Amino acid sequence: MKGTMAAEQEVAPEMGLSQTNINWDRLDKTKFHLTGAVLFSAVSAILHPISVVKTRIQVAGAELAHMNGLAVCKHILKTDGASGLFRGFGTLVVGSIPGRVLFLTSLEVSKGSVLKSTEDFKIPEATRVAIANGAAGLISSLISEGYFVPLDVVCQRLMVQGLPGVTKYNGAMDVVSKILKTEGIRGLYRGFGMSVITYSPQSAVWWGAYSSAQHIIWRSLGYGDNIEKRSPQQWQMILVQATSGTLAGASSAVVTTPLDTVKTRLQVMDNHGEGRPTIIKTTKQLLKEDGWKGFYRGFGPRMLNMSLWGTSMIVTYEIIKRLSVKDP
Repeated sequence: MKGTMAAEQEVAPEMGLSQTNINWDRLDKTKFHLTGAVLFSAVSAILHPISVVKTRIQVAGAELAHMNGLAVCKHILKTDGASGLFRGFGTLVVGSIPGRVLFLTSLEVSKGSVLKSTEDFKIPEATRVAIANGAAGLISSLISEGYFVPLDVVCQRLMVQGLPGVTKYNGAMDVVSKILKTEGIRGLYRGFGMSVITYSPQSAVWWGAYSSAQHIIWRSLGYGDNIEKRSPQQWQMILVQATSGTLAGASSAVVTTPLDTVKTRLQVMDNHGEGRPTIIKTTKQLLKEDGWKGFYRGFGPRMLNMSLWGTSMIVTYEIIKRLSVKDP
């Protein structure tokens, strides 16, 4: 749900495409973040219904857990109307803005630092860029989790409103108020450890897979080591970025969906007097309900969401960077 799948094109200099890369120091930071807030919010609005469907499948009881994503979508429309597919969106879009600034800033700064610190390493440039991307994704995710976990907890509880056995809330502030009253500040950080375990490798896998996919695609198009001073067409750049983002999203979904399922249930589900929910309790309950296949609840919507998110965000991010380049 976070805006952590936003991505930047990194093309290895050995391919003769280094001139397409826009570094952090070339950007007008104010314009970058303001433009990003608008465009990322628009993309989030388009993809939010998929997140709602995914979250409901992961949390629902047996009657909904085994329905496919389309069936769950139809069920939401029937019971809640179109607004049901946008539960928690207002909170998410407003709350994500400062978190996205934190994530993107730490992402760009850490990426530049890793690239600079590995300049003297005798490794292929494409490998060095992939390592820098993966490390930057990991670092920025770790830094931003302290902000995003409470936002996740609130938004996901709003997303599952209407499911049997789920506490009813009257908006985001009511969620925060009731959590603080019953669980204290710890309640807003439910699943913090699991979020770190989930999103950090997810971010690292996404960035590493994105960089590797882009390298492979460019080489398959003929931009190899022996080709100098060749610049791709604009449509080629967009197509390669979009395809790489899709592949990266699908790869990270396969790896991290089991962790995401446990995290979501840990953050959302009430334990009905059985004490504070833990990773072990949540995992055992999931195994009891559905067996090992339960860890891939909502995999279809999540894979679709992450693939579309990766594709749209990489293209959006490139547009934002080009719009935010400082005047000469």
